[in-house]
Amino acid sequence: MDSRAHPPVAAALRLCLHALLVGLLALAAIQAVRDGAPHSAAVIVVTCVMACVYAAGALIPAVQPHSRPAALWLALLGAVWLVLLALSPDALWVAFPLYFLQLHLLPTRWALPTVAVTAAAAIASFVLHGQAVTPGTFIGPVLGAAVAVATVFGYDALFRENERRRELIEELMATRAELAEAERTAGTLAERERLAREIHDTLAQGLSSIQLLLRAAERTLPADAPATAHVRRAREAAQDNLAEARRFVRALTPPDLENGSLTAALERLSSRTTGPGLTVQFAVSGTPVELPTPYEVALLRTAQSALANTVRHAGARRAEITLSFMDTSVSLDVVDDGRGFTPGCGPAVTDAGTGGFGLPAMRSRARSLGGTLSVESAPGQGTAVALTLPLPLPLPDGRPGQDAA
Repeated sequence: MDSRAHPPVAAALRLCLHALLVGLLALAAIQAVRDGAPHSAAVIVVTCVMACVYAAGALIPAVQPHSRPAALWLALLGAVWLVLLALSPDALWVAFPLYFLQLHLLPTRWALPTVAVTAAAAIASFVLHGQAVTPGTFIGPVLGAAVAVATVFGYDALFRENERRRELIEELMATRAELAEAERTAGTLAERERLAREIHDTLAQGLSSIQLLLRAAERTLPADAPATAHVRRAREAAQDNLAEARRFVRALTPPDLENGSLTAALERLSSRTTGPGLTVQFAVSGTPVELPTPYEVALLRTAQSALANTVRHAGARRAEITLSFMDTSVSLDVVDDGRGFTPGCGPAVTDAGTGGFGLPAMRSRARSLGGTLSVESAPGQGTAVALTLPLPLPLPDGRPGQDAA
């Protein structure tokens, strides 16, 4: 019969069903022999045949709920039982385990009529064998059928509820693992950014200052002075180490910036940001220029944070990201048409996600680069987040002054 994984209670119920049917068959055979019935030998043979048919169905793997082999097996078992019922009135008690088998193996639309027919056959056999008719003659089989229906349907409901709980627990465990992985990833990225900022703010800034000072000293010294060669070599060493520091900073940048420009990273961010009915568009204004890595990281993280708040809290239908390059500054605007909030007490202000989302983290990034962050919002009026960073002065060789003091 059904080979699906069931809890121990179900296994115990199946054993009890097997014992009940075998015991009732044995009772019918013993009663026929004890009463000296004219068909006692036939009763014994038929009970043995029915026991063998039942055992075969219980052992055949193909006999599964709602399957054709199960229906054929029940039909054969019912036919043997009707023969036994015609020979012995005591066989009517076998109807009770048959109720459970029919309810378990047949679809509901067929199980209930089959149980009703079985109960009617049990009552009819009692009457046809000339037994004394009492109210219990009718109540017994009907009540047994009702109990069987309530028991099987109740157990099925409990089993489905148990399956739902198991699936929910598995889903919660999977979600917990995903959250842990996301936290580890966020922690790794945050540490990489912290190291990049530390290298930029200390080592790279110091080397850049040394290089500029040595360049100024080299210009003030006569070309044939003995110290000029030493100053030149020191400047070249500082320049080489500065380039190495920059390579470290680039290696520690977010993965979204590793294989492309800031514009491409923002384009990917807008295309993969999804929400219920949300459409995100990205546009570039002005002529793009090469930006220092800390600037690109700050602009990308601000866009990610603003969009995360839009998806979580705004309920917006449309959001726009605009990256604007101007003569002396670069700005990022993230605007949505969501429900908005009152600046200073909205959910986006107090969002304390570990990934750095929230307005306090955005303002901290802006201040660290000498920029400003503004937020305009009102209930029902959407939200606009704008980050403006001053463009660094270029170095004498034309490169952006990422590390200029």
